[in-house]
Amino acid sequence: MTEAIRIEKLTKSYGKERGVIDLDLVVEPGEVFGYLGPNGAGKTTTIRTLLDLIRPTSGRCWIFGLDCQEQPIEVHKRVGYVPGELALYPKLTGEQTVRHFAALRGGVDMAWVRELADRLDFDLKRPAKAYSSGNKRKLGLILALMSRPDLLLLDEASAGLDPLMQQSFYRILAEMQAAGSTIFFSSHNLPEVERVCDRVGIIRDGRLVAVESVSDLKAKSLRRIEIQFERPVPVLEFEGLPGVQDVEVQDSRLTFTVLGSIDSIFKAAAQHTVNNIISHEPSLEEVFLTFYEGGGKDAN
Repeated sequence: MTEAIRIEKLTKSYGKERGVIDLDLVVEPGEVFGYLGPNGAGKTTTIRTLLDLIRPTSGRCWIFGLDCQEQPIEVHKRVGYVPGELALYPKLTGEQTVRHFAALRGGVDMAWVRELADRLDFDLKRPAKAYSSGNKRKLGLILALMSRPDLLLLDEASAGLDPLMQQSFYRILAEMQAAGSTIFFSSHNLPEVERVCDRVGIIRDGRLVAVESVSDLKAKSLRRIEIQFERPVPVLEFEGLPGVQDVEVQDSRLTFTVLGSIDSIFKAAAQHTVNNIISHEPSLEEVFLTFYEGGGKDAN
């Protein structure tokens, strides 16, 4: 099966400034892929290169087997895009804006547009200049979703939405995925990514430093574990175990942090009578900070 997105050795430089560096990435059809990094990390550069809005310094990228630089029109027919900042015609109403862009696509199902507007609590009759930032974001979502695209490229798509509208947005994304769409989700809203994404990629200073499922990333990150034994245990039995740090003993309670596998810890604990084990799983935010504070290893 052709990948939804394939990026090979992609580099984009802006003079002395870097955009992305030697980027390799594959996104499979039907998945929701979270692309994580703070502002300036290279997220928007990646998306704009996929859409041929900017040209790479080197490297290549494809969407559903179509070369993004050689076949941009064919690519755009299969893609819906929400930019980080949406430019609108101020005098056009929401509906006029939709009809304008729908005409460029050869028409869309206006009943679906009205359903989207209803679910996002959006007034199609007002002029764009009267919309708040949140309502402009809703219009951007409608424009991206109205053609039921095979691939959604979302650049900080939920920014400016209130919590209730975010929930509606997540439900729409789930329905799009169930219908077969692929979703590429750029964000620095970590709880959001943790909720909706199948896999995540973490980009740091233009380089991709990790690509894994949320659960696998969290399993490889620091977690805090507390073991309650029936009686005190020798601390030296645990201090030298692989990945174990910050060991503390208080009476018969042992606490420590661990990076990576916990198999050796449980084998050591099994030599004693254990009353209880509590594992404090890391949030995606804690995983993300591990990579941005020097704890993550480059993936390429």
